[in-house]
Amino acid sequence: MSEHFPVDTPIPTVLIVGAGLGGLMLGAILENANISYHILERATELRPLGSAISMSGNIFPVFEQLGIYEELKKVSLRHVELDFFDTKLNKLGVISTKTHEVSCGYDYLILSRPKLYDLIRRQIPDHKISMGKKVVRTKENDDMVTVYCSDDTVYEGNILVGADGAYSVVRQDMYSVLEEEDKLPLCDKDGFSIGYITMVGVSSPPNPEKYPELSDNRAHFRLIIGDSNDSLYACSVPNNQICWGIQIQVPESLTKEQQFQNSEWGPESIEAMMKEFEDFPFPFGGTMKDVFDATPKDLVSKVFLEEKVFKTWHHQRSVLIGDACHKMLPGAGQGAAMAMRDAVVLANCIYNMKDNSAKSVKTAFDDYYRQRYPEAEHQLENSAFMSKILSGQKKQHKDFAFRPQINWLPLVENRGAGEVHPQEGRSEAALRRAQGA
Repeated sequence: MSEHFPVDTPIPTVLIVGAGLGGLMLGAILENANISYHILERATELRPLGSAISMSGNIFPVFEQLGIYEELKKVSLRHVELDFFDTKLNKLGVISTKTHEVSCGYDYLILSRPKLYDLIRRQIPDHKISMGKKVVRTKENDDMVTVYCSDDTVYEGNILVGADGAYSVVRQDMYSVLEEEDKLPLCDKDGFSIGYITMVGVSSPPNPEKYPELSDNRAHFRLIIGDSNDSLYACSVPNNQICWGIQIQVPESLTKEQQFQNSEWGPESIEAMMKEFEDFPFPFGGTMKDVFDATPKDLVSKVFLEEKVFKTWHHQRSVLIGDACHKMLPGAGQGAAMAMRDAVVLANCIYNMKDNSAKSVKTAFDDYYRQRYPEAEHQLENSAFMSKILSGQKKQHKDFAFRPQINWLPLVENRGAGEVHPQEGRSEAALRRAQGA
């Protein structure tokens, strides 16, 4: 079977590999712009795994532009502080986020990753996502890129976006070509650095009254710092649910072995880890076994986490977003927001393309890289778990100054007193469309 998308039009056809948050956000924005796109997801069904996601003013204007910000708030809770405890539940300290609204005009919000995933997914028509599409090979020429899947389907387009995670097939194919041409930087040949194993889930306690925090209209986020290289957190979210996570630092000697075993999000090898931590105190009271028992096992995921910013993000007609080009540790919750901001800027650059020529594609990708790479480097500086949390207040203004918006929609005015980077790349066509809207 072969499926071909037309490329004989000035409007580019965009193939997006990966239906994670970054890929879905890019699809939702391209849908608004009436730019042809199709999302290829290797999983046979969409199962949004993960735990709590913290979101802020550096991405909320885009949700406003898309008309889904109010829906987002309905499935979120306001986050005003993070409490630290030791393993005996003695309070060690607090990080407050109350000044965040003054700086950028938005509250911090916390919600479960599945809820966020569902909200963005609903912005995309079903026929524009194909499941069970494991990409095995890509091929490019001057005019188009071709994607070959394991089920013998073939897709063609003008632009290929690798939104397929840290072990991106799109990146691997791109780097193979660059290496043959002797153009791949040495730093991009190195593997990831610093390893953690994390297990996460979303619990629905059968007796929510056992945890009075669940009845509040704000999120309670509590972190327990272990006696060795481990920690765990729990966070209340709407609908009487609790997002939780356990994180263990892996010795460097075991990094490659664990990386091979836990390279992707998925419910694997969780029973042993649950057994190991079931007697650990739960931040809201009781033990971790209580929350494990109240969490559907098929929605618990375990993954090996690393960090790295790759130097090369695009080549010819292929480009990377999200974890495929910058993998962050989850301490500050910026991984998902980074992927979504990548999607916004890339969509703006694609929208401004004059035609589908190789020159226009390169210009768009160069502009995307220029805007996004510096922030990726900045976030990597804070990516280590504890240092990222503890330095959050000091560098908060830098984290929220970059707030890209969709160029062809009316811009959302700055609500806060903090600095905001100027909006880049608003073409005359984008301005006319925004004024007409």
